[in-house]
Amino acid sequence: MEELAAMQSMKGTTTGSDFLTEVNACLDKLGLKWDKLVGVTTDGCPNLTGKNVGLLKRMHDKVTEMNLEQKLTFLHCIIHQEVLCKSVLKMNHVVDVVTKTVNFIRARTLNHRQFVALLEENETEHCDISYHTAARWLSLGKVLKVFWDLREEILEFCVKKGNDIPQLSDADWLVDLGFAVDVTAQMNEVNVKLQCKGLFVHEMYSSVKAFMRKLQLLSSQMGDNILTHMPTLKEATPSADHLHRYSSMLEALHGEFSRRFQDFKTVESEMNLVSSPFTCSVDNAPSDVHMELIDLQSETLLAVHFRSVPLLEFYSSLKEENFPHMRRHALRILVLFGSTYICEQTFSVMKFNKSRHRSSITDDHLSLSCPSHSHLRHSARFQCTCSSPRQTGFFSLNK
Repeated sequence: MEELAAMQSMKGTTTGSDFLTEVNACLDKLGLKWDKLVGVTTDGCPNLTGKNVGLLKRMHDKVTEMNLEQKLTFLHCIIHQEVLCKSVLKMNHVVDVVTKTVNFIRARTLNHRQFVALLEENETEHCDISYHTAARWLSLGKVLKVFWDLREEILEFCVKKGNDIPQLSDADWLVDLGFAVDVTAQMNEVNVKLQCKGLFVHEMYSSVKAFMRKLQLLSSQMGDNILTHMPTLKEATPSADHLHRYSSMLEALHGEFSRRFQDFKTVESEMNLVSSPFTCSVDNAPSDVHMELIDLQSETLLAVHFRSVPLLEFYSSLKEENFPHMRRHALRILVLFGSTYICEQTFSVMKFNKSRHRSSITDDHLSLSCPSHSHLRHSARFQCTCSSPRQTGFFSLNK
């Protein structure tokens, strides 16, 4: 089960101590104990992740006081990190011009109506162009793609309106735009995969690793002037100097992905043990599962069963008396959240409720977004997901 368990409104300061107080209040309200906590996923803000007085440090200290052997896994939301990585591409000279141009078209109603009429007259594929909103993860790639497809109509419209935008006639800038379109399209593809419901943390990390391999392939192919997977850039006819620069940018993007996902890299071997128990090395597995893993890999029928049923069903079918440590290890990994996406969904619901159905939201309204969780009082494990930019704590639960 994966759903929102509780929301806690915070007024005033939001220090690590304040967060810990609210987390503790939520656990008491839900009837959950600290010794059931296995992981915390945050959006990476300082008052959550501070190494001395942040929430994570305080939670670790509290758990350690209760049980020295209890292990917590701290993760930074994989979707937030994936979005932050694109900053190394340094595409501001492209994005700023696109944003300025779109704002010129959309800001005034007359301009917008005339532009839409021009698109209808030319019978273009797109009937309008949208604003780019930084808070929306997928909007940049979509806006760049539409801007590229309508670049001739946009240039014609701007000339008619006396708003000279020299970049629209600059061949080098248009090549940079084509590269930005293809790269953001690739990043949007992996972003959509990460937003699917019910994903396990190892599945999300696999999508990121696959994207990193794609970056290496694209960088290598650009060095050989192969643009099979970059159709927009190919249409822009880049020079050798362009391709060399873009290859370096993709290498930098790959390096940024490697740097940011160290927290997932730390638990990669544990994730592999759960996702691929029949092919992982016994030597790389935790010592407490060595014997059980050998027994598991020697059972032909279990290998067939593993390939034919979902992961949760497989580990549920393992007998407790034969594989207690394997079951416990799988349980700890499978309840981890790779992202704070459930929190983001809740923010969207609250915004919709406020703007369309009521003029304000009070603390009493927060409970409307949270179902009853009396059945969780005896749950085996839970994982906490915290998001703080809007001064609200969210605690998502896996059972």
